[in-house]
Amino acid sequence: MNLDLENYILNHLDDEDEVLRDLDRYTHLNVLRSRMQSGHIQGAFLKMICRMIKPMSILEIGTYTGYSAICMASGTEPGAQIHTIEVNDELESGIRRFISRAGYDNKISLYIGDALDIIPRIEGEFDLAFIDGDKRQYPEYYEMLFPRVKAGGYMLADNILWGDKVAMHGMPDDAYTKGIMDFNDIVRDDKRIEKCILPFRDGLTLIRKK
Repeated sequence: MNLDLENYILNHLDDEDEVLRDLDRYTHLNVLRSRMQSGHIQGAFLKMICRMIKPMSILEIGTYTGYSAICMASGTEPGAQIHTIEVNDELESGIRRFISRAGYDNKISLYIGDALDIIPRIEGEFDLAFIDGDKRQYPEYYEMLFPRVKAGGYMLADNILWGDKVAMHGMPDDAYTKGIMDFNDIVRDDKRIEKCILPFRDGLTLIRKK
């Protein structure tokens, strides 16, 4: 998306929450690979999805600095719970600080570690799962999460276009691209779901479990 078009979209969205605006600035000033943050456009989408489907139990793989978790929390009903997993323990203090500032200490539960180890320890089913973790592990995330998502529930997977690398010819030249491409093929061929691809930012797949 070119900068003029992005600014036009931002100019026509609801204003970014003050805490999210401060979190965005904090991330860009203090954290490596700040482009990984969801940002206002995707954050507004995540909030709207939660307004629409009203999930009471959400699992997120890949908290990063907490922007997407806070956006989802802001769109959920009272009593909803978000379980969010981040592998990088150096981000923990910043995540917890902004979750607290946003007033979601009781709504967002943060776990630090490998999602494949942590998910089995979280009880219950999920109305919504948001996959935005290690791209090499996307197929494993999907297989682990599918039985945990309720019938009629949803999954979202970020970065599924992976800088347009998924459209290249021949075999992928790195494990990250291969993980995304394998995930995309698994989702394409799975008859237990309905899905669509939203081509904004780096691509987002929306999946509904039948």
